[in-house]
Amino acid sequence: MKKRITIQGISGCYHEAAARAYFAEEEIETVACATFPEMFTRMADDHSLLGIIAIENTIAGSLLQNHELLRKSRLNVVGEYKLRISHVLAALPGETLDEIREVNSHPMALMQCGEFLQAHPRMKIVEKDDTAGSAQEIAQHRLEGHAAICGRLAAEIYGLNILAESIETNKRNFTRFLVIADPFHSQWLTAGKRINKSSLVFSLPHTQGSLSKVLTILSFYDINLSKIQSMPIIGREWEYRFYIDLTFDNFTRYKQSLEAIRPLTKDFKILGEYAEFDKPL
Repeated sequence: MKKRITIQGISGCYHEAAARAYFAEEEIETVACATFPEMFTRMADDHSLLGIIAIENTIAGSLLQNHELLRKSRLNVVGEYKLRISHVLAALPGETLDEIREVNSHPMALMQCGEFLQAHPRMKIVEKDDTAGSAQEIAQHRLEGHAAICGRLAAEIYGLNILAESIETNKRNFTRFLVIADPFHSQWLTAGKRINKSSLVFSLPHTQGSLSKVLTILSFYDINLSKIQSMPIIGREWEYRFYIDLTFDNFTRYKQSLEAIRPLTKDFKILGEYAEFDKPL
């Protein structure tokens, strides 16, 4: 059966590119959502849907809203994918770089391509809601003299000609995406894969050394802390919620470490246990 994957954004967006890369060996159908909360609402209403969400970027940092949406949901993380964000300049077929008078894209993409745009000062910069949407608008309205900064997938889907590629200033711009699913589907989605990573969330009492004790136990069990993100808990002054990612070689010792830290924490929740993305970036 064809997998249906919810994405934030329209067809051709980077979420779709990540979904197609993660499920490269399968035929999938993407379900476009305007916002991340809409994704979680649709998945709550239809348990057969899977989802893919951006969780952190090497330039912009963590997407805190998505951490919270995941914590509040009943969905599980079943995989991850790290996508290199590479931008192209795309316009209508037949247009040349010298004919471009206006460049449209999301403000973040425009910022990431600052050096390229500075080298072409005649191009007027106009902010839009998203990258793929900019490409779609140019194609649908046949906007001559306009170009979009978008991904290669968007340019291909909307039939635009790529005038310049890899125009981002920082070539080490990656976004980490999480693949999420209803708990009923989690087991078969991770079946046959080497589970060596997990995402957890918990809070700690506002006492001296509370976080240090947790980290010491994880170290004792040879568990690697690959990420830690703290967020203040509204209504509980000076208390924080911690989102952590762990990697491990021994699943049994990992489970033992969880049993050891659980009594020291509050609101403990395993967001997912899955295979670490290990393909070269």
